[in-house]
Amino acid sequence: MRSSLPKVLQPLAEKTLIDHVVDTAEAIQDRVPIVVVGHGADLVKSHLSERNVRFAYQAEQLGTGHAVAQALHLVQDDDIVLVLYGDVPLVTTQTLRILLENAKNGALAWLSTLLDNPSGFGRIVRNARGDVVAIVEEKDATPAQRELCEVNTGILAVQCAALKRWAGQLDCKNAQREYYLTDCLSMAVAEGVQVKVHRCTDSEEVLGINDKSQLSIAERALQKRRSHRLLKEGVTLRDPMRLDIRGEVIAGSDVEIDVGVILKGKVRLGDRCYVGPYTVLNECDIGAGTRIEAHSIIENANIAPNCSVGPFSRLRPGTHLSEGARVGNFVEIKNSSLGRGSKVNHLSYIGDSTLGEKVNIGAGTITCNYDGVNKHRTSIGDNAFIGSNTALVAPVNVGKSATIGAGSVISKDAPAGKLTLARAPQITIPDWKRPGKKEG
Repeated sequence: MRSSLPKVLQPLAEKTLIDHVVDTAEAIQDRVPIVVVGHGADLVKSHLSERNVRFAYQAEQLGTGHAVAQALHLVQDDDIVLVLYGDVPLVTTQTLRILLENAKNGALAWLSTLLDNPSGFGRIVRNARGDVVAIVEEKDATPAQRELCEVNTGILAVQCAALKRWAGQLDCKNAQREYYLTDCLSMAVAEGVQVKVHRCTDSEEVLGINDKSQLSIAERALQKRRSHRLLKEGVTLRDPMRLDIRGEVIAGSDVEIDVGVILKGKVRLGDRCYVGPYTVLNECDIGAGTRIEAHSIIENANIAPNCSVGPFSRLRPGTHLSEGARVGNFVEIKNSSLGRGSKVNHLSYIGDSTLGEKVNIGAGTITCNYDGVNKHRTSIGDNAFIGSNTALVAPVNVGKSATIGAGSVISKDAPAGKLTLARAPQITIPDWKRPGKKEG
């Protein structure tokens, strides 16, 4: 990976590979997952410290069979063991439930897939009747076996007592001098244990990640899967290949998402929402009928129905827009609420403020909310009109239906229903001449 982070802590859709795998394990069982750690163990354990997992330690990396053996003492003999891999994050719960069902009644359930180019993978070897008899690693395979396209994924399910018995018989007499977990299949066949190999039809599910190139392939595969789900739910995607979903999306009916959009955290999109191109939505709730225009960034904000935001707007954490509010281009809002029908249409900053209903904020207005140490709030009453290029120096209150003249610096409360100005007097110097360059 050429990274300071262990492979399983690399990000996939803004969640680590190991978190994807642990989430999947938790979704299909009520048992506490066991994570076998080795390289980068302290970092992995620290990352998972707040999750309900147990750890087993592999001091030396001696192969998959050796890794699994380190955890088996933590499992009861009559339990079914499901073996997953921290660098195989896309396997679905549906596939794993099939595997667990196949492992009932003492069978060994194994997962395979077909690859057009099986290079580097262990091959599934079948007899003339089609029964699986062995898994052969590529370095140990014959030329004929290397022509096989059904490959081992390493994912299996089996009763723990059997796995303990087979793991105890593993040796490292092979080309890589490792303890292969795959040798357990040959042992099962020799004992007459039923082997059920389920062939995964979507090879992207079992994609292993060993470098940044494969990580990028997995990212696209995951994004394709998530986009397809939204399409099935009726969301209009202008280009499914140019949407990144890095969290959970809940969408109503007739939602439309344009190209280049990034959705992070938990995002809810109400009926008839439109999300414009190259917009980033992070942990936000967008009400029905609201339009988010191009190149807007919205984080930890709540937007009521029928609002308009953007283009080029930034709504920071703590922003709340009431129904029908409008936020236009090059506007930043933080920790503030806009009342019903209020407008901040362009080139303004609103921070730590409460705006009533039908407030109009002129271009170039800012709330001066920070004195260098503390934040202070600004309150603007219903129907107030704030002229362009105004600075409101908090803490300050602007009354209902007040008008603030353009270019004012307001540092004291402005009364309701009155015009308040704070400008230096305008003067003209009649004899003034523009400076010129000296000759010579």
